[in-house]
Order: sequence, then C-alpha cells, then structure tokens
Amino acid sequence: MTANPGSQSLGPVRVVLVDDHPIWRSGVRSDLGDNFAVVGEASDAEEAIAVIGALQPDLVLCDLHMPKGGGQRVVAECGGRTSIVILTVSQTERDLLDAVAAGAVGYLLKSTAPQELRDALWRAAKGEPVFSPALASLVLTEFRRLTAVTSPVDALSGREREVLRCVARGHTYREVGEELFIAPKTVENHVRNILNKLQLNRKNELVRYALEHGID
Repeated sequence: MTANPGSQSLGPVRVVLVDDHPIWRSGVRSDLGDNFAVVGEASDAEEAIAVIGALQPDLVLCDLHMPKGGGQRVVAECGGRTSIVILTVSQTERDLLDAVAAGAVGYLLKSTAPQELRDALWRAAKGEPVFSPALASLVLTEFRRLTAVTSPVDALSGREREVLRCVARGHTYREVGEELFIAPKTVENHVRNILNKLQLNRKNELVRYALEHGID
C-alpha cells in the first residue's frame, strides 16, 4: 500500500475493531494496511467499552447493530475519549443522525472499497469527520431542516458557514477549496477561526455542532 501523506509523522494509527462477526473483523484487519495497527478487538458493546478503556486507541471502527447496546452505546460512552467511526450496512437516516449526535466522528458503509476506507479512516484519525458519499446528503438535509436559533454560529461569516457545512459533511480541506474556489490553506484558516468562534477544540466536533444548530 502507498503511504498516505504525513504518515511518517503520524505513525501507525492504533485501531480497535468492534463487530460481532469474527470473519468481518479479519477481513477489515487485512484491508487496513501498514498505516494502521489493530491493537484490540471486541464482539459486543460491553466488551468494546472495556477494551477501549484499557487500550486507549487512536481510532475505533465499530459496527452499529450488535449485542449489549450496539454501536450507539459504544459511541455514547467512549466518543469523548477517542475517535469512533461507525462501519455498518445501515443507510437509515435515523441511525446516521443518532450516531453523529452521540459523538461519532464518521459513518461509513460496509460496501466502502478498501482504499476509500483507508483514506477515510486516516482522515478520521486526524480528527476530520468522514461519511460515505451516499450518506452525506442526509446530513445536509438535516442541516436545512433544523431551525436556526440565536447562538455563537450567528457570529460566523457567510464564507465560514460555507466552510463549516462542507467540513461537517466530511470533505477534506482540498475538496472544500475546490468547491469554494479557495486555497486549502485558506480553508484551514477558516476552520481555525470557526473553532475559536464556536469555542470548540476539535474538527470532528463541527459535525455535531452543525446538526444541533442548523447550518443552512
């Protein structure tokens, strides 16, 4: 596998795999490649919470529907300690929005191709929100559905709102720049300003904030 940009500085991402199907875990483990190190596995939510607490991984790749509470329980209890990406067959809007609201940094389908999965997980490990393209529109629809309220988001400029919407949908800085016709470095500066204005610390918190406050 070709190393991702910056892999030498970040090093292998320590991953915990959570799914009640051992064959699936084995397949994902072989697909991840050299930039990821699987340090633990779990077959249900209760076991996952214990493993995550003991190992403190950089990233958790977790199924949604499994015994003892499922992925929602894992996200709710561990999302504040590590980046959690849901990998599931479910394309249900409610499952997606509930996972994001609970604190998941990403939501990917199990049909995702191996290289796309690696790229998305690499970005998620660096704090960027990631979504399967087929699901990104659901997040945008929710942005538009929610009624805007008076909040710190009102302090954002029009351009910052555009950047926030794109980043919260899982776009990379390069992709945001191409869509808005600005340089990736400019996008990064906008994100830094947005985080300061919204009093947030991490890029992956932007998804939850956007859903809660209605960015349209």
